[in-house]
Amino acid sequence: MSRREAVWIGSVACVVALLLAVPFAPGVVLAASEGGGHEGGLISLDRSLIVQLINFVILLVILTRLLYRPFLAKMQERTEAIQKSLEEAQAARAEAARQQAENETRLRAAHAEAAAIRAQALKEAADEQRRLVEAARAESQRLLDSARAQLDADVRRAREELRREVGELAISVAEKLIRKSLRDEEHRRIVDDAIAKVGH
Repeated sequence: MSRREAVWIGSVACVVALLLAVPFAPGVVLAASEGGGHEGGLISLDRSLIVQLINFVILLVILTRLLYRPFLAKMQERTEAIQKSLEEAQAARAEAARQQAENETRLRAAHAEAAAIRAQALKEAADEQRRLVEAARAESQRLLDSARAQLDADVRRAREELRREVGELAISVAEKLIRKSLRDEEHRRIVDDAIAKVGH
């Protein structure tokens, strides 16, 4: 028997005991008159009161078994359902908090990974830019050296051609001048001097 049932039955028993004790309490006038009748009393103690009391107890027992106990069982079931719902809500709240913390951890990890990828991409881009600049510098230096070498070769070739042309022109002019200005005797003397120099 639960505590509520005991309190309820105890309350009913107190009421019944109070009703039974009322006829014997001092100051209560019983149904006794001088003429032997039942008039003028507050409570008359006869069989109908006992029958009513028995009927009340039977009704109380029937109501207890048919209504009060199922009502208590239903209330207990409802209390357990509410407690279960509260526990499930608490578990769901804890799971939601755990999921939120896990999501925040994943989000921080994703941000850190994105920052690392960005830093790596920037480093690779800087390395690639430096490599391209160095390659461009090397290529420009190679082209410059090649142009200088080609220019030097062209200058040398032009000088040689110029020397050859100037030499040929000088020889041609000298021949023309010599032919016009020298006579046979002077030719012989020049030839003889040259032979003499060669002989020495």
